[in-house]
Amino acid sequence: MNELKPVILVDGSTYLFRAFHALPPLQTSKGEPTNVIRGVVMMLNKLQADFEGSNIVVVFDAPGKTFRDEVFPEYKATRPPIDPDLLSQIDDTHDVVRALGHPLVMVSGVEADDVIGTLAKQAADRGQRAVISTSDKDMSQLVNEFVSILDAKENVLDVAGVNEKFGVQPDQIIDFLALMGDKVDNIPGIPRVGQKTAAKWLVQYESIDGILENQDDIKGKVGESLREHADQLQQSRFLATIKCDVELEQGIDELQNEPADVESLTELYEKLEFKSLLRDLEAKEANLEYDAIQFKTITDENLLKECGKEIANAQKVSLVVEHTYEHNTPRLVGVGLCCSEGSGFYLPLGHNDVTVQQVNHDLALHALRAVLEDESVDKIGNNLKSLIKLFNAHDIELRGTLYDTMLMSYVQNSVASGGHHIGALANRFLARELSERKTLTGTGKKQIAFGDVDVGQATQYMAEQAWANFTVFPQLREALEAEPDLLALYVDVEEPFMRVLGRMELDGVRLDATVLHNLSHELSERIDTIQQQAFELADEKFSLASPKQLQVILYDKLELPAPKATKTGNRSTAENILRDIVLYNSDHPYVSMPQLVLDYRNATKLKSTYSDQLPGYINPQTGRVHTTYDQANATTGRLASSNPNLQNIPIRTPEGRRIRQAFVPSDGCLLVAADYSQIELRVMAHLSGDEGLQSAFAAGLDIHRATAGEVFSIPYEAVDDEHRRRAKAINFGLMYGMSAFGLARNLAIDQVEAKEHIELYFEHYPGIRDYMDSTREAARKDKFVTTVFGRRIYLNQIDSRNFQLRQGAERLAINAPVQGTAADIIKRATIAVDSFLANNEFKTKLILHVHDEMVFDAPEDEVDRLRTGVEEIMCNAGELNVPLTVDFGVGANWDEAH
Repeated sequence: MNELKPVILVDGSTYLFRAFHALPPLQTSKGEPTNVIRGVVMMLNKLQADFEGSNIVVVFDAPGKTFRDEVFPEYKATRPPIDPDLLSQIDDTHDVVRALGHPLVMVSGVEADDVIGTLAKQAADRGQRAVISTSDKDMSQLVNEFVSILDAKENVLDVAGVNEKFGVQPDQIIDFLALMGDKVDNIPGIPRVGQKTAAKWLVQYESIDGILENQDDIKGKVGESLREHADQLQQSRFLATIKCDVELEQGIDELQNEPADVESLTELYEKLEFKSLLRDLEAKEANLEYDAIQFKTITDENLLKECGKEIANAQKVSLVVEHTYEHNTPRLVGVGLCCSEGSGFYLPLGHNDVTVQQVNHDLALHALRAVLEDESVDKIGNNLKSLIKLFNAHDIELRGTLYDTMLMSYVQNSVASGGHHIGALANRFLARELSERKTLTGTGKKQIAFGDVDVGQATQYMAEQAWANFTVFPQLREALEAEPDLLALYVDVEEPFMRVLGRMELDGVRLDATVLHNLSHELSERIDTIQQQAFELADEKFSLASPKQLQVILYDKLELPAPKATKTGNRSTAENILRDIVLYNSDHPYVSMPQLVLDYRNATKLKSTYSDQLPGYINPQTGRVHTTYDQANATTGRLASSNPNLQNIPIRTPEGRRIRQAFVPSDGCLLVAADYSQIELRVMAHLSGDEGLQSAFAAGLDIHRATAGEVFSIPYEAVDDEHRRRAKAINFGLMYGMSAFGLARNLAIDQVEAKEHIELYFEHYPGIRDYMDSTREAARKDKFVTTVFGRRIYLNQIDSRNFQLRQGAERLAINAPVQGTAADIIKRATIAVDSFLANNEFKTKLILHVHDEMVFDAPEDEVDRLRTGVEEIMCNAGELNVPLTVDFGVGANWDEAH
């Protein structure tokens, strides 16, 4: 007799909530939400692919109360109401599940857990394995030699897995849950008893009964809590127990998968506007299964022509590349190409470690150039900027319409789970895990034929990546087309901005290594001096880099006021703690020690991060540093940079300015810096509509002096530098959600005074408070905020039960539209400036992009013309209710120009 395939029991409620929180709030053209339905379909399709041939039964909670509510009316009473957007999708989700052919079970009076428990027991009783797909820890009580759990991360929990995760055996899970209680389900449990304590007791006493028999032996507060609340344990155990004898209309034998109802599915997908799923359905009807997709390795000229012909007919091609570096220069190793959902190609271009049969290298590059420079063929990639640079190194220019799935995904939802690389997109949109990266390079020097496994893996990986990118693309395009603002953001901003960044990275910026070497030497001497001063003050040698040694010196030996110790007994030496000690303990005889520690950290960071490291990034062939800008990193649309990071070079310290002095122009040129003045405050003035703030900007006042005059009740002309510094801290602090406590610490004043400053600020700028209040309210309703140009920033934690996470999301809700709008403006300005330089045949090059600043490498005779054109463009890059202004600087290095 053949062994029965495992039955897969799906916890439908888990799938509903996972889909709701994992996917962005997708909706139809009529505004009806669809993300839950799409997510459940994707998860079920993946489950079906992973457990081919197995029966999948989906169990949902039936509406109405259960037998547990009758025994304990407070059961689950603390749960918040289901989000209306999720609730509205449940019926359609049920319909789609049925149309997919999966048995759907709901039983009144019990929970889905009880139905799953009953079906799992029926399967186990006849020797059939059951896999429960759920994120609910309560289900762990069902695990035995026949029953296992597949969690959200695709971890399989068997008997050993349950023991490893919880510290108890599956048959102890009920008592384990009863002891801990459950805040979500409102099961009381024993106060003070957490997972570790519950597991410890059950290992020692085996069960609740054993624990109660020995309750007098359990000491301390937790023992007192046990004895005080012992009478509620039996009820908690009852509530935590999954019922495994539910009367079902159909048992495990009758609940069998049926072929998908294509007609019903088509009707549902059309109603829900699931165009990509409709295409998949049509493809399946045409027997185009994934396993039938042909991944081919191009080994001769005929295959090369076949690939080129397919691309020409399709008029679009997806590209992925594999490369190595030789003498700091990238070299193509292979290219994956796809122009249909039925095939993919891998074009090897030579490997160092293996010898393979392949098309003539020059012939292959010639064929690539013909395709990639054909403006009639659309190009699809993931992180196309890196491809542009790589092909440029081989004298190939990517032409035609460019579609970057990384940027499309980023525009659609910048905080999407998993990120925006092609593997994450395949998982999110295709419910498919892509093959692991196993390529030809690094396999050892040996002769390999194309039929061998290693080459097959290389082809599978590269061609599959290209195929996944090609297949994901229409779904992303569909999602953007449904939101005109987002589509415009991609087409008009992110895609052209990507091209500008690619050119900037290729051009690079010139560095004077001598300046940095001299600075490193000076910093070494400064670090030695600081250490010697610290040793003399402490009257002993110790490591200023060791938090443990610092704790002893600062808090024990020198008796500086110590912060509250953590559970492990550590007392923090973090920067904010040390700054507070310096601010609030000026009379302490050893208050200079924490300042020495701060100075030491600043000097060592500057040395290790910048003056020591930056010379190593100078390309020996170009003599320049070529940073990489990450366009899909920050939530709000701001840029990041890496290898090296040029975004965070200090500017306020003399040493930081010395680092900027190492950035120099080309021979015969000057560096020109164009920096938006107080752009985020100007955006806040526009968004809030505050008349006082807008009037100050319209009058051309220094906004920090104007704020100081209002808050400190002094004439504008009488504001000194200290008042301005405090006003600046208030302006930016409140915009970033700073509390009275934070402002007090920042200004070294007490909280009462800080609170008075805040109240006066909002009294004079009431529009800002109104903006903050209304933005928080809208964010809780919509779960996202938008910039002036329609960029969305989703707030996944805005309803979190965790206060800190929720508060962080509220701060982001206030600041993201401001910072995001500023980012959109500088991007739009950059694109326009790039066109201005090209159209007017400037020799000037845009070489650096740092937050709100652009830096140019300009011939001296172009500086005046450059300033006039760039200023006009930047000041008109965003239509705000306040004027945009730009600060210009020119110099022989970046510090002079800024």
